[in-house]
Amino acid sequence: MSTLLIDDDPTSDVQLDPVTGVRRSILPGGVRLLTQTDRSVRSASIGLWLPVGSRDESPAHAGSTHVLEHLLFKGTRRRSAMDIAAAFDEVGGDSNAVTAKEHTLYYGRVRSADVPMAVDVLTDMITASVLAEEALETEREVILEELAMAEDDPNDIGYETFLADVLGPDTAIGRPVGGTAESVRALSIEDVRAHFAAHYRSDNVVVTAVGDIDHDELAALVQSGLRRGGWALEPGTLPARRRREEQATVSLPAGGVGEVAALTPHRLGRPTEQNHIYLGGHGVTSLSEDRHTMAVLMSILGGGMSSRLFQTVREERGLAYSVYSFSAGFRDAGLFGLYAACRPGRTTQVVELLAEELARMGSDGVTELELARARGQITGSFALGLEDTSSRMGRLGTIELVHGRYTSVDETLAQITAVGAEDVRGLAYRLADSFSTRVEVGPES
Repeated sequence: MSTLLIDDDPTSDVQLDPVTGVRRSILPGGVRLLTQTDRSVRSASIGLWLPVGSRDESPAHAGSTHVLEHLLFKGTRRRSAMDIAAAFDEVGGDSNAVTAKEHTLYYGRVRSADVPMAVDVLTDMITASVLAEEALETEREVILEELAMAEDDPNDIGYETFLADVLGPDTAIGRPVGGTAESVRALSIEDVRAHFAAHYRSDNVVVTAVGDIDHDELAALVQSGLRRGGWALEPGTLPARRRREEQATVSLPAGGVGEVAALTPHRLGRPTEQNHIYLGGHGVTSLSEDRHTMAVLMSILGGGMSSRLFQTVREERGLAYSVYSFSAGFRDAGLFGLYAACRPGRTTQVVELLAEELARMGSDGVTELELARARGQITGSFALGLEDTSSRMGRLGTIELVHGRYTSVDETLAQITAVGAEDVRGLAYRLADSFSTRVEVGPES
């Protein structure tokens, strides 16, 4: 069963999934609330989402979304930074935030008895943060240390460079989520406040919660908290529709084997013992009909110890300790990648093996045993992950912000199970001809 999420009805209050108790309402001010009540636990996970990420920044203000996320923990008109930190610590809960390319999330997990406190603190942060200049100066240094830490990690810097090279370093979606050291140093408090004013408003807010909660009680808490922070929640306001300049979607080629050997590596010199290799190109978007096929393909190719890359590169030849495949999808872009870390002298051989394994999948296909194993791995991991209230809370947010359409767990599992061997072979055939990027992080030659 699936239900479209309709934003044009300001009185929308629907039971999206009677079996699992997922309910969605549009509250005054255009706030969207999705909940799943689970009386088998004595806790709740709560998330406040905004559809603004690093791709919504201008080049001059790169990193402002991430900086703003940090500053919202640094004090409101009613609470100091210590008050915000202590509120969750003193009840044994936890709270944090995530800035991504297409959204920002503030979340907390607490006992059900402490849900009113959690909602009050989180709504206070997104409505009434002081955004003081002195807080920016202190937190700027913390963020610069965070960026420096990523520069020191060959995996972090390799992945970010790979992603930028595939999607375009000069595009909004290709820029690093945290910005650069230069852009963060250049941000003023006026820049951050302007970013806050442009995006932090009630019709942009999505609240998701899973656990020992009551939907109507939570709706009242959310409205009370937002109003206390100074937001006017006008009845009948519709949720804001996503309006952003979309990047032109890159279509995968019809198929064939790309010339991987001809790719010039983007070399990043680091004093490491291994060469960290990222090889790949454009993939499928988060909305593509091929996204489930991509998941199955990635599982067979490099998703575990039984995967082809692990068996070929590590088990049979002993050329690497870590080797895997990965993919990422956004609304209008996607990528796929193959990763391995090896001693520098083995790089050429490893790169050839990575590309050959994908090409072989595209030409010869996959076996029914591989297909069954991949389906089992994905559906099992998916189902087990949803035993956790935080994972289910995250799924509801993704459904609302990314897909705009509710899909039950059973329907999602059925879509994965429906992926056939020819689907996988066809996608692998196209991916094998779309290699465009090779990034290496390792010792200088």
